[in-house]
Amino acid sequence: MIFVNLGKTGLKISRLCLGMMTYGSKTWREWVLEESEALPFVRRALDAGINFFDTADVYSLGESERVLGNALRHFGVARETVVIATKVCSPISSEVNDRGLSRKHILTSIDKSLKNLQMDYVDLYQIHRWDYSTPIEETMETLNDVVRTGKARYIGASSMFAWQFAKAQYTADLHGWSRFVSMQNHYNLVYREEEREMIPFCQDQGIGLIPWSPMARGFFAGDRVRGGGGATTRSKSDPFANQLYFREEDFEVADRAREIAAQRGVTGSQVALAWMLQKQHISAPIIGASKMEHLDQAIAALDIKLSEAEARHLEEMYRPHPILGHS
Repeated sequence: MIFVNLGKTGLKISRLCLGMMTYGSKTWREWVLEESEALPFVRRALDAGINFFDTADVYSLGESERVLGNALRHFGVARETVVIATKVCSPISSEVNDRGLSRKHILTSIDKSLKNLQMDYVDLYQIHRWDYSTPIEETMETLNDVVRTGKARYIGASSMFAWQFAKAQYTADLHGWSRFVSMQNHYNLVYREEEREMIPFCQDQGIGLIPWSPMARGFFAGDRVRGGGGATTRSKSDPFANQLYFREEDFEVADRAREIAAQRGVTGSQVALAWMLQKQHISAPIIGASKMEHLDQAIAALDIKLSEAEARHLEEMYRPHPILGHS
């Protein structure tokens, strides 16, 4: 396994991060794997040298965090050997204050997440989205308190507009509060709008990029069909994916990925991940896996080196998209 610094921090993370959204409770999403099914994936990731795990309080409404905490205890993993990230913002219940980035919700949520994870602290506490109803000063001051009280080592953010991220960082600087050290944004071969502003901003500021959906929710696997959906359980029950991709030019990019994959004897998903791994500004893509071969293939993609000609061949069919993944 290759290890890199998360942005300009001293925190060492594996080049791949295992996303835990796939593990939790089927009552939340039909395609989610229950705890007993999830354990082998965490074990395989650990055996491969992956030390970075990303979850969120909204994934299976806390069950994903519990599964991760239980798995690490089950395997006797020393807390200091892993980097654990979770998130806050999304609605957890119908209660009016059980959502967003208010001081009340953040302080309640970090304690719930730590209880679920069976940990005293998380390494990276991330805001899942921008909260338009809470002043950013309130959010940043509260996150600073979370860090100062030792409940999080670092703070990060997820999908938003670049101006919002810049405003949050400026607010933190103005008051001497903790800054975001990472951005978990939506980025892959068929969604590259982040190359306009967010990625250049993060490069300039030394912010670690840990993109979600680097393989476009299975879009490069070859089982998605024009018009939406596909053959897998997830593709049949993931309407959000239909909103993200499935344009004709998206399929043309995927076709090129499979073309290169066939020449190399690998999969289209591996080619898509290898393309991202060759971007020096990307710290660690967050990968998901519901089948063990998917995880094995993602790990093997670390050794795939695309030529400049192959990268150009993949990129030249891209067409601009509307903003997808946040609002």
